[in-house]
Amino acid sequence: MKAVVMAGGEGTRLRPMTASMPKPLLPVVNRPIMEHVLRLLKRHGLTDTVVTVQFLASLVRNYFGDGEELGMKLTYANEEKPLGTAGSVKNAEDALKDDSFLVISGDALTDFDLTALMEFHRAKGAMVTVCLTRVPNPLEFGITILDEEGQVERFLEKPTWGQVFSDTVNTGIYVMEPEVFDYVAADTSVDWSGDVFPQLLKEGKPIYGYVAEGYWEDVGTHESYVKAQADVLEGKVDVDIEGFEMAPGVWIAEGAEVDREAVLRGPLYIGDYAKVEGGVEIREHTVLGSNVVVKRGAFLHKAVIHDNVYVGPQTNLRGCVIGKNTDVMRAARIEDGAVIGDECLIEEESIVAGNVRVYPFKTIEAGAFVNTSVIWESRGQEHLFGARGVSGIINVEITPELAVRLAGAYATTLKKGATVTIARDHSRGARALKRAMISALQASAIEVRDLENVPMPVARQQTARGSAGGIFLRTTPGVPDSLDVLFFDERGADLSQAGQRKLDRVYARQEYRRAFPGEIGDLTFPATVFDSYAGSLLRAIDTRGVAEAKLKVVADVANGSASLLLPSILGKLGIEALTVNPGMDESRPTETIEERRAGMVRLGELVASSRAAFGVRFDPVGERVSFVDERGRIIEDDRSLLVMLDLIAAEGRSGKVALPVTTTRIAEQVAAYHGTQVSWTTTSPDDLARAASSEGTVFGGDGRGGFVVPEFSGVFDGTAAFVRLLGLVARTQLTLSQIDARIPRAHVHRRDLATPWAAKGMVMRTVVEAAGEREVDTTDGVRVVEPDGRWTMVLPDPAEAVTHLWAEGPDETSTLALLDEWAAVVESAGRDQT
Repeated sequence: MKAVVMAGGEGTRLRPMTASMPKPLLPVVNRPIMEHVLRLLKRHGLTDTVVTVQFLASLVRNYFGDGEELGMKLTYANEEKPLGTAGSVKNAEDALKDDSFLVISGDALTDFDLTALMEFHRAKGAMVTVCLTRVPNPLEFGITILDEEGQVERFLEKPTWGQVFSDTVNTGIYVMEPEVFDYVAADTSVDWSGDVFPQLLKEGKPIYGYVAEGYWEDVGTHESYVKAQADVLEGKVDVDIEGFEMAPGVWIAEGAEVDREAVLRGPLYIGDYAKVEGGVEIREHTVLGSNVVVKRGAFLHKAVIHDNVYVGPQTNLRGCVIGKNTDVMRAARIEDGAVIGDECLIEEESIVAGNVRVYPFKTIEAGAFVNTSVIWESRGQEHLFGARGVSGIINVEITPELAVRLAGAYATTLKKGATVTIARDHSRGARALKRAMISALQASAIEVRDLENVPMPVARQQTARGSAGGIFLRTTPGVPDSLDVLFFDERGADLSQAGQRKLDRVYARQEYRRAFPGEIGDLTFPATVFDSYAGSLLRAIDTRGVAEAKLKVVADVANGSASLLLPSILGKLGIEALTVNPGMDESRPTETIEERRAGMVRLGELVASSRAAFGVRFDPVGERVSFVDERGRIIEDDRSLLVMLDLIAAEGRSGKVALPVTTTRIAEQVAAYHGTQVSWTTTSPDDLARAASSEGTVFGGDGRGGFVVPEFSGVFDGTAAFVRLLGLVARTQLTLSQIDARIPRAHVHRRDLATPWAAKGMVMRTVVEAAGEREVDTTDGVRVVEPDGRWTMVLPDPAEAVTHLWAEGPDETSTLALLDEWAAVVESAGRDQT
């Protein structure tokens, strides 16, 4: 059997290390990752190997040659352009078409038993066998589900936490039969997991999964790169270390000189012909490459130093990576997580702060304190996005500097000359940071339309009118010292998961586009946006009967931006309305849960005393809305969803409604009674918005005050929901309390459980296994349906170390018992993992 080593990736997440070196050549304990892979192949008899290359291909070929030094036969298949994981192997078809072959990545460190994998493949008679392993955080990998015989049932490539239903992931190691090439188009970018495997599953071809025991680390980030070094030194992975173990865990290669006065605290590695002077202290997990010089008084801990680096006296290097041919001069300090590229000069007494990236060929001047990355002209952060946009404490986490870089990264994902619409709430923090983002957008060749302070639905509508995207800055609901930066797509909807990942990658690489002087974008301030919005709204939504019904309503705008919009709409509708809390206070841009509840109680009192038809209360940015009935009683948000659903379905008697899977199944009963179908979506707002915008959908809502009125827009809009409700109430001639009373009571409860990040994948796999023969729905997280119709949903939080649980039953007692049962499963799995 032959092997294919895929060595063509650029390794963009590992820059600046890969700015001048292909990822497979990155050293792990002084040997390229790919050399460890080749030695593993040889150990299992796979000496005839094809290497697929593309990025800096000549460096890979020059280093390994024909493989003679390793006792192997290497040939190369060069890609003129990126062809994807399957396309690159197809490019080597001529060398592989006569027998089974094994595919492995050239940049993943592993000691899997490849012989056992190949034997499993033959025993099963598989066309493809996918090598799997279990990892604590499956987000960056493809999840695979197997049946009892080991046959693959489902693939899911790079899931969100809401899609995680297992911790068993695809390692990118495969054994394949040549027939698989019939499913791969030539000279085209094709992926195994995304394109080929789904087609094979669809046709019922034999695809099996082999769950391997042993070590596997996808060396795709700086953190995993440093971890791989430590794991080799700790003996967690079975690879050869070149050198002599002079003391437990202290490895010294041939020709290295280490002064007797040097303090060595292993495990550590000192490469060939390195020189370590007296008075040096080298602590655990440090790796010195070939020809490294470490001068007296230097301190190194968890530092990875590539070849030919000079480390001056009194330097302090902790948890950093230093590229080859770099000089670190006297008393310089490089902090944890920093990465210095090849051939840099770090001058005396300078400090490079943690997580800073210094790209190749740069000089850090003497005495400088560098706390931002030095790239082409001039900070990277993992997991920018939370549940809604990028959030953090103003001037601590969300700073003007971050705002500028974030806007620059967003602009880089768009074409030069594209238009971005930007807006904010009425807080001072949002106003200040919006100005910073505008400057960065313009400097990146983006035309900017500044709406200033408007309700969020207005910003979304204006974005959808010809902009490539939008940005909205608002105070985090209920957290007055924090800010959310929300990004919209060209439809004005929240940026999709794919769009967020793209922005995240550009931000992490810190390679922002800058405009030439003649390309700097213009800034405009559109006029009459409120009139435009109001006119479009009233043309789109059915308000028949409103004027004749002579309704009286009370509208609480909660001192927010809805107060700028509502008067013109109410005036055109011709209804009697009492508007309360119309003034905007910059120092109070949001409200706590307690303040909002107190406001709802006051609203109920006003409705009851004024004998209004109902009352509404908007959130500060006009996105969400809550209701009280004609008696002044608060209709909870989950009940408001059912009330709106009942009214819309009863009037239309057709179409679909989009609801998240956490919604009570009573919604299905209400919809079916009126001849309407439910389209279940994930809990993601952008997923709900897409479903609500699809053809034939008449309504969408999330049960938390967010309503989508598809005939007007595909996003949450409190004002549109209010106007829609006015028309419905006017025509049905029923009160909200009457409508609420005819809907069965739901019994849905939620619980949040603290779950370590490392345990989340294990928790979800345990839930699936505990479900047994019960129906399992993986629309979002895992929803387990009992034979009697009760259900429980388990969903990992994407931004916090928390797992969310929902349960529904016919009464409070059975619902809480079900919630307790599955909470025990989640907690037990979390304890076992930790």
